[in-house]
Amino acid sequence: MSRIKRSVSLYSLQYQYMTGKMSLEDIFRYMKELGVEGIEILPDQMLHGTPEPEEETYREWNRLVEKYDLALACDDVFLNTNLYMNRTLTKRECVALIRKEIVMAHRLGFKVIRLVSMVPAWILEPCLAEAERNDVTLCIEIHGGLGFGVPKTEEFLAEMLRLNSPYIGIVPDTSLFCRRVPRVVDNYCRTLYGTNDEIIAYADKTYENGSDMFALGEGRGLDMDPTLKSLIRDPKKDFFYAHNLSGYENRPLSCMDPYVKYIRHFHFKLYEMTEEGTENSMDYGEVLRYLHEHGYDGYVSTEYEGNRWVLPDRPIPEREQVEKHQALLKRELLKIQGQ
Repeated sequence: MSRIKRSVSLYSLQYQYMTGKMSLEDIFRYMKELGVEGIEILPDQMLHGTPEPEEETYREWNRLVEKYDLALACDDVFLNTNLYMNRTLTKRECVALIRKEIVMAHRLGFKVIRLVSMVPAWILEPCLAEAERNDVTLCIEIHGGLGFGVPKTEEFLAEMLRLNSPYIGIVPDTSLFCRRVPRVVDNYCRTLYGTNDEIIAYADKTYENGSDMFALGEGRGLDMDPTLKSLIRDPKKDFFYAHNLSGYENRPLSCMDPYVKYIRHFHFKLYEMTEEGTENSMDYGEVLRYLHEHGYDGYVSTEYEGNRWVLPDRPIPEREQVEKHQALLKRELLKIQGQ
């Protein structure tokens, strides 16, 4: 019913790259050793001169792709509207910038661009012809806290449906389907900020009961749950934790039903793999089964973000977490696809 493929966002290894522990070629080699089928990249992070890199950058990229024989799953793009200190980009400048990103994605070999959440819907129509010429699909990321029901996201979805083009789609993120608050977040805030146990326990119980802070608030993603707000004893200790809960939703998978045919890529967010080989906050098996039953043939991409919740002076286990996550996805896909 499906041919779901595994990939890794190289964003998952950003600390290794930033600190010089791994070069881009080291990362390619590591992906090949893991048996990953495809890769996803943030060019802003790992390719100099984007969105108009020099020819030498393209040549080196092509060399790595050919040498390590990895498929290219997704190109992650930002609309950097704050390039100047005194103003934001005009609409014309925004369109020109996205068109450059489309051309670069094509030259790199990608057929899917992930536009970061909240990219305005009006960007689509003037960029559509460029996307068609370059055989590149423009997809908005549907992320926890910026998901279905949030006005900007709904505007994008409405425009996607209006244009009804194979070159416009979505990239859902499993932060929409958190069944628990990530344990690493609880531990980080409790240890570093002294966040009170009562507010953490309330949040954990809310998710355990099948809800989240959006459902309990006055508007999805717009207002904080009143009970949660009342449990903020000390803003310095508690507010960061409470506010951060806006990044995790506990949605039913059926929220994707109207848009299944527009799914072009999928972010499998990773906060913490346990010693038992599962992820603490979400059930990837249920998401994979849903995609399999709906005939999804794209990539599901490891996106490790637990690195930002590692306590100071502790090692950041990016490689270990990616390895465990890929092993989990492989096991679950074998169960579902019988391969």
